[in-house]
Amino acid sequence: MRRLRNILLLGLMAVGMKAHAQDATALRLLQTIPLPKVEGRIDHMAVDLKGERLFIAALGNNTVEILDLRAGKRVRSVTGFHEPQGVGFVSEFNKIFVANAKDGACDIIDGASFELIKRLKFADDADNIRYDSKARRGYVGYGTGGLGIIDTASGDQVGAIKLDGHPESLQLEKSGPRIFVNPIVA
Repeated sequence: MRRLRNILLLGLMAVGMKAHAQDATALRLLQTIPLPKVEGRIDHMAVDLKGERLFIAALGNNTVEILDLRAGKRVRSVTGFHEPQGVGFVSEFNKIFVANAKDGACDIIDGASFELIKRLKFADDADNIRYDSKARRGYVGYGTGGLGIIDTASGDQVGAIKLDGHPESLQLEKSGPRIFVNPIVA
């Protein structure tokens, strides 16, 4: 369990690198934050740079852990998820998007109250989440081959893209319209 908790170092180091993006020095440990009672696998993470928060999909625990990076402590363990894998934060709407592998839902959580705003149902195995700030669209990889498209302002599903396999990973092109997907084909 200690090894899993130390995985948080990667997320914390990424936040620490924000201030030193131009600096070519090696990564260094800034802090560790314990996660008592968090069991099992941890999956994706998202960061709120302005609010200095880290959101962790604790898949094995069926929770999303909310860390205050400035205070160096966990502030909340949000329950009610079903194998949360992907987590994304959209700062302009203060919303947290959580992809659940077990039931294929994408839960939209209020970033202040941590209450459920809406639940979108996709096929099973909802996984990765990415956000396109220019289009204000979220993309959720799911099932045996699909990307769900979400209007992040309204929280409505506005489309889907069919794929040939489960989108294990996806990245949005920074200066263009393409989405790069790593599909797993059985």
